[in-house]
Amino acid sequence: MNPFIPFCALLFFIPAIGLAQTSVYDGYGGNSIIESTAYSGNHITLLKAVKATNLDRILNEDGPFTIFAPSDMAFKKLSKEKMAALFLPENEKELFSLLTYHIVAGNLTASKMLLPMSRGNGKASITTVQGSKMFVSMERLDIVIMVNVGDSGEIIIADSKQ
Repeated sequence: MNPFIPFCALLFFIPAIGLAQTSVYDGYGGNSIIESTAYSGNHITLLKAVKATNLDRILNEDGPFTIFAPSDMAFKKLSKEKMAALFLPENEKELFSLLTYHIVAGNLTASKMLLPMSRGNGKASITTVQGSKMFVSMERLDIVIMVNVGDSGEIIIADSKQ
């Protein structure tokens, strides 16, 4: 399975299949990532997936983490059949792997991404807690995250603290 889903995230989660947009969260009234995700209104599927894999417990207690959060619009790029299959109990490991692909250990801010990009000819890599790499670069004034050619998205909201 491709570890990506198109995204409209928060500096909070990413997937692939023709990525959309990403943002880095600014908290909608909650103190935790889970609370902010619930308040956003644009990440219902993500919240369901996080709870289905028990990642909500980890994200509420451990950390810090940076999450590239796919929006509901991003999840809609997957077929209904694929979405239904991801939420079957026997596919919990696959869903967990997909979600942890969107999580980076530590507090990763936009400025922390810009420094390695300036040293790396405008590009840098980030290792996720799943162990895979995603790549960041600048496109106009936007930070763009890319996994494979054609699978990329922009960070929409950055440097949110939960």
